[in-house]
Amino acid sequence: MLPTIAVIGRPNVGKSTLFNRLVGRKIAIVDDQPGVTRDRKEAEARIGGRDVRILDTAGLEEAPPETIQGRMRASSEAAVRESDLVVFVVDARAGLTPSDRAFGEWLRRQTVPVVLVANKTEGRQGGYAAMEAYELGLGDPIAVSAEHGDGIGELHDAIRENLPEEPEEDEREDPDRPLRLAIIGRPNAGKSTLLNALLGEERMITGPEPGLTRDSVSVEWTDPSGGKVRLVDTAGLRKKARIEKALEKMSTAASIAALKECEVAILVVDALLGMDEQDLRLARLAEREGRGIVLAFNKWDAVEDRIAARRKLDDVLMASLAQLRGITVVALSAQTGRGVDKLMPAVRQAYALWNRRIPTGELNRWFEAMIAKHPPPLAEGRRIKLRYATMPKARPPTVAVFGTRAEQLPEDYRRYLMNGFREAFDMPGVPVRLNLRGTSNPYAEAEG
Repeated sequence: MLPTIAVIGRPNVGKSTLFNRLVGRKIAIVDDQPGVTRDRKEAEARIGGRDVRILDTAGLEEAPPETIQGRMRASSEAAVRESDLVVFVVDARAGLTPSDRAFGEWLRRQTVPVVLVANKTEGRQGGYAAMEAYELGLGDPIAVSAEHGDGIGELHDAIRENLPEEPEEDEREDPDRPLRLAIIGRPNAGKSTLLNALLGEERMITGPEPGLTRDSVSVEWTDPSGGKVRLVDTAGLRKKARIEKALEKMSTAASIAALKECEVAILVVDALLGMDEQDLRLARLAEREGRGIVLAFNKWDAVEDRIAARRKLDDVLMASLAQLRGITVVALSAQTGRGVDKLMPAVRQAYALWNRRIPTGELNRWFEAMIAKHPPPLAEGRRIKLRYATMPKARPPTVAVFGTRAEQLPEDYRRYLMNGFREAFDMPGVPVRLNLRGTSNPYAEAEG
């Protein structure tokens, strides 16, 4: 029996869009009109390396049992009782409603674990809007945009962490479980050639024509320096305006799906062309999904002025990818094999940092020093008092900061804390999450 996950929430919060996103294809009909989904739909999917069964339920509405809405609610509640995990979806854009609060209270009385999702968080203010969901008392809300795919990788991780234990023969119990590695980049950057170089064999068809790889190809491989790896060589991502053919649309979707499933991504950049906006877009997508990242600067053997090429790359990274400050760059030639031996040790290092947890005592000594050096600014003329920090999870490293009006911290002070965290704990190039919890959060008072 596969683990069962029920996606629930009131009508029109984006349950069916999220369901389609999780299963990787359009099964549920999606429309702005509430109540489109009346019957439960189900599909199998693979999330975080686990095969699961996902249920898309009708919207939860408070209504008499004899009405259609009442029967829809009864069907959804039955789905919850038969599930191993519930994904409870709220609309961050609209804010919490009395129905959200009522169903949140009902879920707290159930025995099934709950992953709380704040949907529709696209845009600059999206993450702030998700903070209100803390009031439901169901743990850390995961900010996603089901429509655009933002945050789905973090949701995959949360689902995997909350699923029941796998049988002993499954990979979760296996200490040699493969590291999940994606190779991403523009068409013709040399991704397939690099995969062949890592494997030591001509597994992938290569050539000068862009777009030879049409689908993602999963390859199991043993890295002599570190153990098993599951490599995915993805079809190249093209600029949106150039995605015209159905095959290219499928290739783009496969690339994004591989990125959401991996733990570390190798971003292959053509050193002859330098890093352009599309490379940066891929790096930002990997960072937004919270993946460890290593940059492979390919075709290095053909670069004439290497000092100038490297200086230009560093300038682009500094100016346009500050959220991944210190990202590891490996200059190599996939064609000749030169420098390829340095790539997997860099990947393993990125993976170790991505998994690293900082003890609470050590974290708070750093936190107090940061505040003493630069106290938080006033917010609307009122003092922001930061009390303490914890690290609730890794993969990627996530720091939760508690305090009075903590959620009002300006963006530059957030960057100050995140950059200080990376520097103090030697985590260059690692995505870092900073969750701010004001005293309106019920957990903040309880943990004080």
